Amino acid sequence: MRAILTVIGKDQVGIIAGVSTQLAELKINILDVSQTIMSGYFTMMMMLDLSNAEANFDEIKQALAKKGEALQVQIKIQREEIFQSMHSL
Repeated sequence: MRAILTVIGKDQVGIIAGVSTQLAELKINILDVSQTIMSGYFTMMMMLDLSNAEANFDEIKQALAKKGEALQVQIKIQREEIFQSMHSL
């Protein structure tokens, strides 16, 4: 299964490292990534491959939300098919 991950928050050192380390611990592969800083706010979008993840989607979602709290950013994950349905006409 593939998923879309978004990260938004005040820019600070360690956001990418924290998120990518959490993904590695969950055995989630990063397929593509785009990030930018807009007026002091960090934004990142990732395409992920969850096929080797041992945790279920809800456990992954909870782990990433907890990591977001620790990093003081908002981390959201959606299944790719849900994301595509929400963003297509």
